[in-house]
Amino acid sequence: MSNDLRTAALAGFRLALRPLFRILLRSGVTWQDASEVCKATLVEVASSDFGLHGRPTNMSRIAIMTGLGRREVKRLRDLLEAEPPIDAGRLHGATRVLTGWHLDPDFSDGTGQPRILVFDNEALAEDRPTFSDLCKRYGGDIAPITMRRELARVGALVESSAGELRVIMRYYMPLQMDPDTVLRAGSMLEDLGTTVSFNLGKPADELSRFAGRAINTRIRTADANRFRSFLDQEGQAFLERMDEWLSRHEAPPSGEGPAPRSVRVGVGVYGIQDENKP
Repeated sequence: MSNDLRTAALAGFRLALRPLFRILLRSGVTWQDASEVCKATLVEVASSDFGLHGRPTNMSRIAIMTGLGRREVKRLRDLLEAEPPIDAGRLHGATRVLTGWHLDPDFSDGTGQPRILVFDNEALAEDRPTFSDLCKRYGGDIAPITMRRELARVGALVESSAGELRVIMRYYMPLQMDPDTVLRAGSMLEDLGTTVSFNLGKPADELSRFAGRAINTRIRTADANRFRSFLDQEGQAFLERMDEWLSRHEAPPSGEGPAPRSVRVGVGVYGIQDENKP
């Protein structure tokens, strides 16, 4: 690696770390904790992404690439193997439930508006779709009562005194700086970073993944809030169009014929504003 490329990579790394370190400091994470995670992640990526001839990367190659001793590499690999996988599935499950409530005709009225649902049919004389049915279809292995509690906690649904559930939000948004919010932030940064990393290292004959920004450095401070309102409206409308397209092209669930090959795809929209500006 040339000195210029190495210098640029380190400068880019420092820029990328700034928002991450803001999250870490607000969460009470020390440099010792962050250093351990950095070392473990270096070993994790070197192990999974830099093997030769389709095989996992061996210990000596990881040590050379990372600058860590073989004993330290082994310690970190053992820790990674014993560590439970990071579970972002709850976040995706909650979003899928909300999307299904808005888009699935079984859970919306004739005008395309989401229905008011009851939790289950046990207290009803009629057989109609319920929140439990919605969760079974879209919530994965999360229990319907757990999903109802979580969506109510973040204000995505409200429950009437009669036990009827009305959806308020289209997307799952955990409360500020609770554990799910921090995990969601990491997941969003991972998606953005994965796209940037792919574009930098892709073969010349492969298409880039879309990544673009619209920025102006001379917007009057007084107009910043107007832009945020404009972005909230336009960004939400764009995401809903993307969500509808993705839902129309979603592969059928397992058990409904041969399972086609599938991959996770999507798009993210985020506002940009300097941290030290109002």
